[in-house]
Amino acid sequence: MLPLGGCMQTTLSPSTDASMTARDRQLLAHTPYAQASVPEQYLRHIVDYPRKEQPGTILVDTDARYLYYVLPDGKAIRYGVAVGEEAMAFSGVARVGRLAEWPDWVPTAEIQARLGPYPARVTGGPANPLGARGIYLYVGNKDTLYRIHGTNQPEYIGQAISSGCIRMRNEDVIDLFDRVKLNATVVVLPPGHSAQVETGPSWRG
Repeated sequence: MLPLGGCMQTTLSPSTDASMTARDRQLLAHTPYAQASVPEQYLRHIVDYPRKEQPGTILVDTDARYLYYVLPDGKAIRYGVAVGEEAMAFSGVARVGRLAEWPDWVPTAEIQARLGPYPARVTGGPANPLGARGIYLYVGNKDTLYRIHGTNQPEYIGQAISSGCIRMRNEDVIDLFDRVKLNATVVVLPPGHSAQVETGPSWRG
């Protein structure tokens, strides 16, 4: 994979609030799930980013359960995520092939067999497992079937629990969605290849 190095240290400055539409606020005002208390380390922060990915790139650190959106001048926005169980996780380099707001969910045959039965299509909304936004990962012109998306189970942020996709809090995936561009590069590090070779000073100060 890519060379690893440097330590990422938070600047203790939270990133800007997610810019939610009126529809977002309406759908998220009465979610059918409990609001989870996500540990502060998995909330959105601006951090130092010494790696060489270009601004606009997404990097997912599977081991640390973080997603980085690379900014100019050696900074990144770090979000906490839930990642796939090891046997089902995607790793490698992909591109953003599609972006969708409140996407419908079409369970794959494998998910139907393993976790179903589910309806053939689940309409987008707060009860939908894909949450508020879907960022679809492609390799070339082929849909990998892996997504970065919101969740209706925010209590799992920071864990390896999903069927391979990368889950974010709905507030965070809205924030990321507003920043990322179609065809942006997405790097997903495999287990055992964390981007954080040092922990750096605690974000708690």
